[in-house]
Amino acid sequence: MPANKQLDGINILVTRPIQQSVFLAEGIRAIGGNPIILPVLEITDIKDLNLLIDLIDRLDEFDWAIFVSPNAVNKAMQLIGKQRKRTLPSHLRFAAVGKGSADALKHYGINEVLVPVEHSDSEALLQQEQLQNMAGKRVVIFRGNGGRELLGNTLIQRGAFLEYAECYQRRKPDVDTTSLITAWSQGEIHAVIITSSEGLHNLFDIIGKLGQQLLKSTPVFTVHERIARTAKELGLGKIVKATSAGDEGLLESLQAYFQVAGKHYNL
Repeated sequence: MPANKQLDGINILVTRPIQQSVFLAEGIRAIGGNPIILPVLEITDIKDLNLLIDLIDRLDEFDWAIFVSPNAVNKAMQLIGKQRKRTLPSHLRFAAVGKGSADALKHYGINEVLVPVEHSDSEALLQQEQLQNMAGKRVVIFRGNGGRELLGNTLIQRGAFLEYAECYQRRKPDVDTTSLITAWSQGEIHAVIITSSEGLHNLFDIIGKLGQQLLKSTPVFTVHERIARTAKELGLGKIVKATSAGDEGLLESLQAYFQVAGKHYNL
């Protein structure tokens, strides 16, 4: 089997929101795998834009703008482009929780972004030297509805004045998984990719009791230790944590795992 087709015959369930599934799905196909897209988080616009527009009008007041996801970047920057008739404040510094968000910012011409290298999470961003002394700094965090408070709370503890800018909503989609569960029961789902704890909980609800039992015996791939802990708490038995961040880390882990498991799957 060619080296670039190491996942030939492997069906991989991708649970990421549909907007963020494209690159990962293409990467899986490039190495021979078959991505099966099942978004377990649905991203929608917020109903009332007034608070967000007001904050965007006050961007000059802030020292840092932090984005927690590519969705936050796209929703916020599109509105910023419409709302602000002049350039962004020259003093405003940008940070992103992960590489995906930093890459999304580049599409809007923002190339100088503070982003952790080894991990894509709030903990890694908070370790960056530039965010240690935040006394008197004004920070806005662009995010979806709710979410983790660790990043904001820690920056406040370090002396920052913080505001949240909720620019999209996340919700559990209503999907029919009958055909998926049938295929899974017949051994046709070989791996599952999970990229958020919220998504994992949603998947658990969406697939029902039979699906949960199948999930517990299927290799689950993630890049976050936090998600791996959640998976263990839910009773999942085959958890594979990527050794490097981002989609590249997931693809490397998939190849490494199935290279070893290849005989079982007749690769």
